[in-house]
Amino acid sequence: MLRAGSAEAAPGPLRGAAPPRSPPPPPAAARSRPGPGGPRRAMATPSPCIVIGDDEQGYDLDLFCIPKHYADDLEKVYIPHGLIMDRTERLAREIMKGMGGHHIVALCVLKGGYKFFADLLDYIKALNRNSDKSIPMTVDFIRLKSYCDIIDTGKTMKTLLSLLKQYNPKMVKVASLLVKRTPRSVGYRPDFVGFEVPDKFVVGYALDYNEYFRDLNHICVISETGKQKYKA
Repeated sequence: MLRAGSAEAAPGPLRGAAPPRSPPPPPAAARSRPGPGGPRRAMATPSPCIVIGDDEQGYDLDLFCIPKHYADDLEKVYIPHGLIMDRTERLAREIMKGMGGHHIVALCVLKGGYKFFADLLDYIKALNRNSDKSIPMTVDFIRLKSYCDIIDTGKTMKTLLSLLKQYNPKMVKVASLLVKRTPRSVGYRPDFVGFEVPDKFVVGYALDYNEYFRDLNHICVISETGKQKYKA
């Protein structure tokens, strides 16, 4: 999650920073305006992303380096690590453009978001080093029960956004590696999305099943064997 600093310092660990005097407006894709009740998100066209179809079967495990202790616990490699990294680099560019000149307060949602968050920030820092314009950035963390780096129904993220209103940020933008197509969705859509995926149980790249599979580089579909093996 990316927040532009508030003109008024907020108490606690999510302290904002003052924005530039004449910041450019956020893009129409995800515009926010500060008000008495906090940031207001406008309805807009969803950000473009890579859409994985319902009929996508994934890749054979034998084509990739998979830890042997997970060999029987996975069905397919769904999103290879290299594709994750390439898409994350692109998201970093879109975020830099979308945030304008604001000071970014980058908030990582633990635990499942830590890999995506770390890689995304590495790309943002590289852009700061190698481009004419750079954006100051601070980092913070929050842990939410039963939340990982994927927008499923959207209920948890909407709850978090309502809690952030008390800090009166200039704008709030959400970046999610994955958005799941599910009939349980409340209709929430992040500002920056890596992949839209079918309603499958995916693990890896810090996404877990009862704390397992976080050490897997690729995003994979868990097998029934894996579900039974690692069930709580």
